[in-house]
Amino acid sequence: MMSQVIFTVESGVKERAMRRAKEQGIPFASVLKYATRAYAEGALDFHLVQVDAPLCPDAAQELEAALADMRTGKNLSSAAKTVKEAMGILNT
Repeated sequence: MMSQVIFTVESGVKERAMRRAKEQGIPFASVLKYATRAYAEGALDFHLVQVDAPLCPDAAQELEAALADMRTGKNLSSAAKTVKEAMGILNT
């Protein structure tokens, strides 16, 4: 038994998806059927990820500088193996 699914999508997205399917020689309906089947069988998953608000310019600049230091190995302390060592590093 077959069932029909109707949903709304932005026209630009639909046009790009249809064009891509055509370029690959696949009917657009097949793309939707395969995606639905894959999702139903657990072969396709979606995960929601919370996107944080952008940083203020000063914070972003400070973070970029810290990341650049990390990449070049600057301003890094030695790794402490015990809490006592870590406290000694922090207290200096």
